[in-house]
Amino acid sequence: MHLDSRHPLAAGLTHDSRLIRAYRGDRPDVTPVWFMRQAGRSLPEYRELRVGTAMLDACLNPEMASEITLQPVRRHGVDAAVFFSDIVVPLKLVGVGVEIVPGRGPVMDAAVRTSDEIDALVALDPAQLDTALEPVIEAVRLTVEGLQGIPGAPGATPLVGFAGAPFTLAAYLVEGGPSKDHIRARALMHSDPVAWSRLMAWCAEVTGRFLRAQVLAGASAAQLFDSWAGSLSLEDYTEHVAPASARVLEHVHDLEYELDGVTHSVPVVHFGVGTGELLTTMHEVGADTVGVDYRTPLDVASERLGGDVPLQGNIDPAQLFAPWDVLEEHVNDVMRRGDSAPAHVVNLGHGVPPETDPDVLSRIVQLVHSR
Repeated sequence: MHLDSRHPLAAGLTHDSRLIRAYRGDRPDVTPVWFMRQAGRSLPEYRELRVGTAMLDACLNPEMASEITLQPVRRHGVDAAVFFSDIVVPLKLVGVGVEIVPGRGPVMDAAVRTSDEIDALVALDPAQLDTALEPVIEAVRLTVEGLQGIPGAPGATPLVGFAGAPFTLAAYLVEGGPSKDHIRARALMHSDPVAWSRLMAWCAEVTGRFLRAQVLAGASAAQLFDSWAGSLSLEDYTEHVAPASARVLEHVHDLEYELDGVTHSVPVVHFGVGTGELLTTMHEVGADTVGVDYRTPLDVASERLGGDVPLQGNIDPAQLFAPWDVLEEHVNDVMRRGDSAPAHVVNLGHGVPPETDPDVLSRIVQLVHSR
C-alpha cells in the first residue's frame, strides 16, 4: 500500500532528514540524536500542561498529546519527535480495563492468567481500533503539521511512531501490572503454550494496528518497544515471542512511498531492554535498525549483528547525572563505538529519567551535532 502523497515521507519533507537517512543505513554528515521519553516528565512545560490530567486522558487528548510531542523538539533541537502516547493505549481503546498509576505504571483491572480468561480477552475484536484510534490519528496529524514549522535537517523534523511489542503487553496483562521478573507470564508460556500463542497473536494484532495507524497518519518511522524481553532466554524469545513481534511489523512493512521514481519502505526500529543476547533475532523479525540498551557496547552489538545493521543508542541514563566532563566523554565513547555500524542514531539506552535537567539533554544534542 502506498502512503498518501501528502505524507511527510512521500512528499519529500522527511525522506532526506538525518534520522531517516540513518535508519536507511546512509550515514549523514551530522549524526542524528533524539531521546526515548523525551516527550514528558523531565520538562517543566510538560508538567505544567499535565496538571489535573491523568496520563491516558492526556494521551487521548489530540491537542495535548501533540503539544507534548512538540515540546522537546523546540527545546532541545533533536532530530526527531517521538509521539506522546503509551503502549497500553490500544488495550484501553479495545476494551481492557487499565490505568497508569503514578509511580507504578500500567495496572490492569484484572490479570489474565487462565485459558478461559484469555478466551474472554481475545473475544475483544481488534478491528474496533479502526474507529477507536481516531484521537491518536488526529494527534499525529496535528503533530506533523506542527513539525513542519520547526527547522528540520532538512525539510521537516520526522515523527517516530511507536508501539509495545506483544511480549511486553502480554506480560502486563498476565502479571496485572509491572513485575520485576515476569514469572507468571513466563510460566504461562511453558505451562499452556496454546493459550499463550492465542494471547500473543491477539496482542500482535492490537499493537500492530496501533503502529500502522500512526504511520498512515504521518509518522515517518516506526519503533517497536519490547521493554521486558530481557527477562527471556534466546530460545524462549525465538520460539514463543519473535513470531508475534514479526506479525506486528507486518502491519507496517506493506506501507511504501515513491520518490523520484524509487519505491521506499517506512523504516522500522526494534528496541528492547536487557536484550543484548537477543539482538540478532530482534533484527530478523523485520527491523531495519536495532536499538541497543546501555548494557551492550555498540561495537559489540554491531559485531553480533554482522556489521551491516544501523544502530540506535546507547547513552546510559545514569550518566545524565554525572559531571559534564564525565558525561561528555561517555557520549563521545558511544559515538566512537557507533562508528562500527553503517549508520548510528544517538539515543539513550532507555528512557529519560524524570529528574533529568533538560539543559543537559540540550547540551548533549549540541555535542553530538558538533562532532
